Amino acid sequence: MGKKKQAKDLQLFEGWTFNNKNYLIFGSGVLLIILGYIIMALGDVNSFQSLTLAPIILFFGYVILIPLALIYRDKNKAV
Repeated sequence: MGKKKQAKDLQLFEGWTFNNKNYLIFGSGVLLIILGYIIMALGDVNSFQSLTLAPIILFFGYVILIPLALIYRDKNKAV
């Protein structure tokens, strides 16, 4: 691998820094996932709580908040 290609690969990951907003979004996603599992565990087997509410909360945690935390970038600090 040439030095030019290696230097280019290093520059690719320099822009992936997390700031406080990223950590806040990621933490809220993790808390939402934990809340979803707790709600699922406390509900009866065939209840609205276990079959509808908890999966919706888990969906928002796994599919919306965690990826949002990974791709969010401040407008002021964008390169």
